[in-house]
Amino acid sequence: MSLIEADLRVDSRCKIAILASRWNPSITDTLVVGARTCLKQNGLSDEQVDVVRVPGAWEIPIAANALAGSKKYHAIIALGCVVRGDTRHYEHVADECARGLMDVALKFNIPVCNGVLAVEDYAHAQARAGGSAGNKGEEVALAALEMANLFNKISEIQ
Repeated sequence: MSLIEADLRVDSRCKIAILASRWNPSITDTLVVGARTCLKQNGLSDEQVDVVRVPGAWEIPIAANALAGSKKYHAIIALGCVVRGDTRHYEHVADECARGLMDVALKFNIPVCNGVLAVEDYAHAQARAGGSAGNKGEEVALAALEMANLFNKISEIQ
């Protein structure tokens, strides 16, 4: 029996895309900084990380599809913030964004790590963007590194 387990070692060829919404910039910009800082602290150079911005969370899956289709990246980090409002728009955007990201991951066999916050209010978003609940951008970046490492290990045994 073999045990295949990832770690946070970075291959010098590893390339990661951070795909982030511009909507709710006080939140999303903080998530991007958290992700970039984490990647840098774990050995990725600026040249190994591309930041791609889109208008809102609704546009994230289609941009992720284009990035994955380029075959240039070993993982995609999706960051955004959808805050519940007075209508059902929140559910449509948050749910379809998550579904779209999973579709891209499965279609292209690439880790697409979902850091799109779906929160009740701005206080919850702030708590997850560097506040009391940490920085979800950083957490998702760690998951992306680990999954890129795992996929690399899996490809070596095939």
